[in-house]
Amino acid sequence: MTQSNGTEKKKPIWRRYFLWGMPVAGLLGAFVVGIIFWGGFNTVMEATNTKEFCVSCHEMNDFVYQEYQGTIHDVNRSGVGAVCSDCHVPKDWTHKIIRKIKASKEVWGKLVGTINTPEKFDKKRLHLAKNEWARMKSSDSRECRNCHDFESMMPEFQKPRARQQHLNAMKTGQTCIDCHKGIAHKNVRDRASDEYLEMIEAPDQNYVREIPKEYLESLARIEAKEAAEAEAASTAKKAQQEATQAQIAAAVDAAVAEERAKAAGEAPAADAGDTVGANIDWSGVDSVDMTLFYPGQASFEFVQNGKQHGGARPLTKGGDQCTTCHAKELNNIGNKIVKGTDNTEPTPIPGKRGVINATMQAAHDDENVYFRLQWPDTPHAPAPFVDGGKMDPENQIKVAMMITGTGIKMGEQVGCWATCHADNTYMPFDPGPEAIAASGDVAEMLQAKKSIQKYLSETRTKVEIKGRRGKAQGGWNKLKSAEELDQLLADGTFMDLMRVYADGSATNGYLLERRVQNDGDITASAKLSAGMWTVVFSRPLASDKPGDVPLEASKTYTVGFAIHDDFSAARFHHVTLNTSLALDDETAQINVVGR
Repeated sequence: MTQSNGTEKKKPIWRRYFLWGMPVAGLLGAFVVGIIFWGGFNTVMEATNTKEFCVSCHEMNDFVYQEYQGTIHDVNRSGVGAVCSDCHVPKDWTHKIIRKIKASKEVWGKLVGTINTPEKFDKKRLHLAKNEWARMKSSDSRECRNCHDFESMMPEFQKPRARQQHLNAMKTGQTCIDCHKGIAHKNVRDRASDEYLEMIEAPDQNYVREIPKEYLESLARIEAKEAAEAEAASTAKKAQQEATQAQIAAAVDAAVAEERAKAAGEAPAADAGDTVGANIDWSGVDSVDMTLFYPGQASFEFVQNGKQHGGARPLTKGGDQCTTCHAKELNNIGNKIVKGTDNTEPTPIPGKRGVINATMQAAHDDENVYFRLQWPDTPHAPAPFVDGGKMDPENQIKVAMMITGTGIKMGEQVGCWATCHADNTYMPFDPGPEAIAASGDVAEMLQAKKSIQKYLSETRTKVEIKGRRGKAQGGWNKLKSAEELDQLLADGTFMDLMRVYADGSATNGYLLERRVQNDGDITASAKLSAGMWTVVFSRPLASDKPGDVPLEASKTYTVGFAIHDDFSAARFHHVTLNTSLALDDETAQINVVGR
């Protein structure tokens, strides 16, 4: 029989104490194992977020990575890049795990070769892009905002259009992905249907933000700076023009004196054009600078089509004007288009200038209104697609002015752009002489043989804007009845149109289903002197002629100007955006002062 001495060896402390039913040793072991597991798990997780891992399969390396290289997210002036996971994997743990779980099905796609060839990838590409667009839309572009925060944006360092669009986004509830698709990869937005884009890019009221105080302060600073710079530039330009005009006047006086001396006291014949606006002292009328830019084939349909024009939604849904986004970038737009672009200028004229910097003065007396437009001449740049290089050999220049009537779709927003359509002369869907001849009564009503003149959409039963399923944009042959056209004219739904030609002749009329002359009173002069064109024209303030918009005090009108210079014709002109005009109103862009 074995006897005990009454003592028993004690267990180690880590085996004697329990916590939650487990010995301390077990808990410590579990803790250590947990750290090792979590460290390993997190290491693997982060390893799958690296660019090297993402491009380790040939589908990513050979396709999307090649597009990513060289983009602003790859290399930039600050050296802060964004790799795949920065845009496609959330930062916070919960959403990151959810994204990783969802991404596991991509492994299956890899195994079965869903996108293992360029052809398969391209076929699947829109579907994959839509998945990402929807994910980013649903999260208010969460991954974008990890780096790009509205509250940290300083508009004084942004281009004018960008600062305006970001301001609109905060006010209306738009998010980054609504506008910024295809930033690091090929943009396949144009493959999506218009209905889908309308849905996915619609503003979300949940994303409306209060405009940060810092943003507004920065916006005020840059606007004040730009206003001061514009004022200084205008003052310098005015001084230069006055000096040029003084030189011209001195040269004219000297020439007149010489001719008088030769003619033994006979006075030279007066220039008939000098009598137009002779009662106006133009030296006392302030001038306004106008930038006329080259628009190419950018039609009324173009600016309303979201696939062609990024500002279509703010224009058609938000009520923005063309000038809202583009007023401060006309030089860039004109100089870009005139050189040739895929969607706005397929037939560039080498050497043609992209913008015309002109000055406008406007005055009125009790009966008439007077306009004086000046701009520098340009060396001849022959049009390569016209025999002799001159589209209109008889007119080195032409000037047109339109005044917007009532009831015109977006007339106050776009001005004369409402008359420019995708099926006009030299435009993408110009029907050509054969189709026009085959239209029968339509061609007769339009008095058209070779091409279609400008027109208002209100004169057509339908105008194709989107060009869905290969349809031609425009609506030249969808003409309304003569009775309906007469009613539009009676209602004031037309564009008042005045035109001045190089020899000083002029026509007055209106634009409705086509251009129409109404024999309304108009006088004009056009003169080229010392490299500067001066065009002056006048018409009655009030007119009883159909198609003339009466100009009345306390009313503001939307007008547009076009200059065909260098013997150009049709769409190869330079134009203004929507411009406001009023009598004796300093708030209007063109203030018609009483004299």
